[in-house]
Amino acid sequence: MDNYLSNFITLFSVIDPIGVAWLFAAMTHGIAREEQRRMAINATVLSSIILLVFFFTGTRLLDWMGITIPAFRIAGGALLFLLSIEMVFARQSGLRSTTSGEQDEASHKQDITVFPLAFPLLAGPGAITIILLMTSAHPGEIIHWPALAILIAVLLITLLALLYAPVLVRSLGETGANVISRVLGLLLAALAVQYILDGIKSFFKMAS
Repeated sequence: MDNYLSNFITLFSVIDPIGVAWLFAAMTHGIAREEQRRMAINATVLSSIILLVFFFTGTRLLDWMGITIPAFRIAGGALLFLLSIEMVFARQSGLRSTTSGEQDEASHKQDITVFPLAFPLLAGPGAITIILLMTSAHPGEIIHWPALAILIAVLLITLLALLYAPVLVRSLGETGANVISRVLGLLLAALAVQYILDGIKSFFKMAS
């Protein structure tokens, strides 16, 4: 149960539905509510497809590339630690942010469903890494149902956050959203270090 809770917190922290909802509200300001709902639903569906593809092919992809589970855990932990630094200190690591050129392109687009909402904000490198880590922990199972339930639960929460983004923005404001993001970033940092330690431990166990 503790491991499932840890996976839920990690995936929730990486996708950060509250922070994404705040960005979504800012990027779609002035757009009709019906159009906002359409973009929220389509982006969530598209990001779900991307993440589910990695969920069902993750371990086979690692085997095909010759990457061991300990190596991926160490690399994934380091990647997530960089993301946690971005969340805690509000610095751009590039894992979930866009370049200035991409931001300029997005600002002139009415429909942000695919970019930057679905990717990289929802189904970015951090979320894909977590999905691969979750599935690689159970290599013998065709479908690890608890991990799938966690993924679906976080995506549903994200969809609700996007649909009610204007309400969240009015309730929390930018300061409230930043506080939540920083707390989640701190938890993510600790979990990222744990991934690295587990990877090192598994490596020496395999080597012995």
